[in-house]
Amino acid sequence: MNTSLWNRFVKYLYSANQWYRETPERALEQAYDAALAIKAIEDEHFGGQGISERSGDYGQSTLSYFKSELQKYLKVIETRMVEFNASRSFLELPDRVGAKPQAGHSADYHPHRLGLDIKDRSSLVLEKLEFIDGIIDKYINNSRSTAIVPVVSSVNMQVKSTSSSQPRTNKGSANSDQTTGEVDTSFEEVNLLPRSLLGTLNRITKELDPEAEKDVVKNFRNSKVKTVISLRFILLLILVPLLTNQITKNFVVGPVVDHFRVKQNAPLFINIDLEEEALEKLEQFEQHLKFKTLIGMAPSLSPEETEKKIAEKAIELAEEYRTESGGAIKNIFADLISFMAFAAIIITNKREIEILKSFMDDVVYGLSDSAKAFIIILFTDVFVGFHSPHGWEIILEGLSRHLGLPENRQFIFLFIATFPVILDTVFKYWIFRYLNRSSPSAVATYKNMNE
Repeated sequence: MNTSLWNRFVKYLYSANQWYRETPERALEQAYDAALAIKAIEDEHFGGQGISERSGDYGQSTLSYFKSELQKYLKVIETRMVEFNASRSFLELPDRVGAKPQAGHSADYHPHRLGLDIKDRSSLVLEKLEFIDGIIDKYINNSRSTAIVPVVSSVNMQVKSTSSSQPRTNKGSANSDQTTGEVDTSFEEVNLLPRSLLGTLNRITKELDPEAEKDVVKNFRNSKVKTVISLRFILLLILVPLLTNQITKNFVVGPVVDHFRVKQNAPLFINIDLEEEALEKLEQFEQHLKFKTLIGMAPSLSPEETEKKIAEKAIELAEEYRTESGGAIKNIFADLISFMAFAAIIITNKREIEILKSFMDDVVYGLSDSAKAFIIILFTDVFVGFHSPHGWEIILEGLSRHLGLPENRQFIFLFIATFPVILDTVFKYWIFRYLNRSSPSAVATYKNMNE
């Protein structure tokens, strides 16, 4: 009986000693598992990017859930890395890990550890530390972080202090660099005082600053320069393509098209719609002559004279539609050249585009809520409202005539049945996704005006 108690006591001491010696490895493994869980959330829900509002289109409830999960796993990493560093001060982890696992203990404790007999244990520890370091780097509370949950930098320093004494591998470098960007302000730090009061105090402080006047003048000059550059660039985007279109159509493309059409004896009508339109006009002219003769507004004409007038009108119509057919061909080439000019302006003026974007943001978001709602309602009613199909029909018919294409009524009706619906969906998504966040009062005004 005493021997049995002594054996149990020895076995218990041996188990406790074994558990104590495995503490660094166990703590590292648990921290690594938590880092893998964070990485799994990033890959599955945020496209491999950091867990942030900009990396995925989720609502506040979903983001709150991811926030709590991230906080949980980061807390596990922080606790286990403290345990890892503390136990490592008394135990040599590389030697412990480098040793072969004893049967029934460490090999059973880590069921997912594959190929440890082949791969060097020390390098595996370094890779795990590197991976944990790369995950934590995304959520450090600094100017580069895009995380929805800032992490105390001491956690990262604990990991770095462990891995800095060993050579670092390149496995986690991509993960630590790919999510650098702007600060996500979806979850702001809670202050003791209301933000409005803090904003008022900051404004008063700035007004009492001796350099405040210089700052106001500097901001005004910057705004003036931005406005001038933006307006000049808008005029450039409008005038250059238009001038390019007219110049190339009249002096470059036009003579070439006329030369080849005359030389090759091109057909009079470029499509069947123009021919039917010309025949309809000629028939109306003949009926008009007959009507004027019947009511006595014109003298009676002999059949030969009537035929002569109809022939003169036919020649006039033929010349008119020959010019229109050639003009449609000229429009195609001139439009292509003007589009190339527009694209060249866009490509070569990236700085002006950024300034114009900032200027448009200031103009749009600087409007009052009622003005924003009015513009949205006007734009949506014109392009996706009840009367918009008539406008789209006129636009498509004019575009077809401009390019010399036959008016395909089936295509026009199909376009009207699909494109405004898609455009309306895009408008609603923009209002829900962006405007509702930047200006909720404007969205409320829009709903009230639209009802």
